[in-house]
Amino acid sequence: MSDILEPTAPPNIPTLRIKAIQSLLIEKGYLKAEAVDEIIDIFEHRFGPKNGARVVAKAWSDPAYRQRLLDDATAAIAELGFTGLEGAHMFVAENTATVHNMVVCTLCSCYPWPTLGLPPTWYKAPQYRSRAVMEPRAVLEEFNVRLPDSVEIRVWDSNAEIRYMVLPLRPAGSEGMGEDELAALVSRDSMIGTAVLPPVSQA
Repeated sequence: MSDILEPTAPPNIPTLRIKAIQSLLIEKGYLKAEAVDEIIDIFEHRFGPKNGARVVAKAWSDPAYRQRLLDDATAAIAELGFTGLEGAHMFVAENTATVHNMVVCTLCSCYPWPTLGLPPTWYKAPQYRSRAVMEPRAVLEEFNVRLPDSVEIRVWDSNAEIRYMVLPLRPAGSEGMGEDELAALVSRDSMIGTAVLPPVSQA
């Protein structure tokens, strides 16, 4: 075993620029180092798909909560403590046996950060933003989601005023599971509508 450490790749140019700007802002007193740490902590631990998964799991487990979520998603999500500028006005679209929902932002990348975290790269890509509206079935097939022709596909266009989230169909075989177990089944993409949740295998 060699004692020589493997060389590490240097940071890329955008990363170096960000670090340089951050250091300059801190040095000039425009930004505090603790504020940077706070922002990092928010995106690493407080925002993210696990929050949305908790919302979904509660809706699956609690019919009264599910109805509140569909009637007033903003308030129902806030009940669980998930609020913020990018999720101040929410709408939840429920998947059923005959309707599949899909979320896009055709203008930029509006996205519900408090429940889903930062948007994936493909969500911001021009190809997804344009094609999701024009040919949603073909786009879903590229995500390995093949739906019968009898299933209607509804596309929701997020914007500065309102953010959308999908309530996926509860997987077969998940009966009797608690909320924590159910939340572990939920994927980020299923809450965007570019994935369907597989049945739970029975041991």
